[in-house]
Amino acid sequence: MSLDEPAFSIGIEEEYLLVDQTTCVLTGAPPELMDRCTAELGDQVSPEYLNCQIEIGSKVCNTIGEAREDLKRLRSTVARVANEFGLAPISASCHPFADWRAQKHTDKERYNTLRRDLGNVARRMLICGMHVHVGIEDADTRIDIMRQLTYFLPHLLAMSGSSPYWVGEDTGLNSYRLTVFDNLPRTGLPPQFDSWGAFERSVSALTELKLIEDSSKIWWDLRPSSKFPTLETRICDASPRLETTLSLAALIQCLTRMLWRLSRVNQRWRVYDQFLIAENRWRAQRYGVSEGLIDFGQRKVIPFTDLLEELIGLVAEDAEALDAMAEVEAMRAILVEGNSADRQRGIFATAVDAGQSKDEALCAVVRHLVEEYQVDL
Repeated sequence: MSLDEPAFSIGIEEEYLLVDQTTCVLTGAPPELMDRCTAELGDQVSPEYLNCQIEIGSKVCNTIGEAREDLKRLRSTVARVANEFGLAPISASCHPFADWRAQKHTDKERYNTLRRDLGNVARRMLICGMHVHVGIEDADTRIDIMRQLTYFLPHLLAMSGSSPYWVGEDTGLNSYRLTVFDNLPRTGLPPQFDSWGAFERSVSALTELKLIEDSSKIWWDLRPSSKFPTLETRICDASPRLETTLSLAALIQCLTRMLWRLSRVNQRWRVYDQFLIAENRWRAQRYGVSEGLIDFGQRKVIPFTDLLEELIGLVAEDAEALDAMAEVEAMRAILVEGNSADRQRGIFATAVDAGQSKDEALCAVVRHLVEEYQVDL
């Protein structure tokens, strides 16, 4: 690494839902479960907004290989402890049939404040995501890369879609999570700031009025972290499979390095208007990897097979440098098997064809998600 090259370290956060192993219904985490997890994992585990959720965060990792080992330990510990209470974690952005109106939020000051400030918008937050931090020490470089990386957010969303069902109904979307999350303020695609100072001035306009305490209350799809010198990608649905999480994280890490690398030779990715990127964001949310995204340079819709090969080619040099080529190339499996939303719909259809009722088929989807979460140690 040259002296001016960012660390490109990586940190991954995942949010899980807890389900009853017998009935498949969503279940609140007993205090004893959280105590046990905390005793083993320390501050790498925490409650989330709803008490049926649990969040983990990896250590700061230099490579995706390090992240794999840490996430294996975190996932397996949560599963083992949950099993002692007759529960199982799933890593999907929505539970297939749970009703948000039956859920209770975690009794913590931060979450009580959210409930008070956001009203029923907060009550509907029965959703989980996956966040990836990439270390970039220089603040202006973080902002410059954020402007360019925004272009690729729909690609990441399309591959990660894992929330086709909501309250027992097929929504027709690959990521229903975003329809819920986008009802919150300060969400969606990030604004196009031209410097760190411009970002800070915008945040200060709200913090000085005490409307928010800090930038952690800004929930864009991509943002500078409020705590760390990182760029935090937040667009992805939660991934049931550990290897999908790792492949998405590796691709984000490599895309970040690729954009930095271009800047070393006075090149950059074109910054498109949010109106255009938002159209691809919608296509990814609705269709996943099945209908392609718009190439604004060519002015046509490109099949996702071609888009993914282009992405792999763009970051090949960076994947080699970051020891992440295997994880990046593993994204091709999504073109064969579909994303999680596709697989969930396949499980449901197979169950119905076998004579199961709708409720039984939805339970089969939950059991499928429990199985996909499992980690081979």
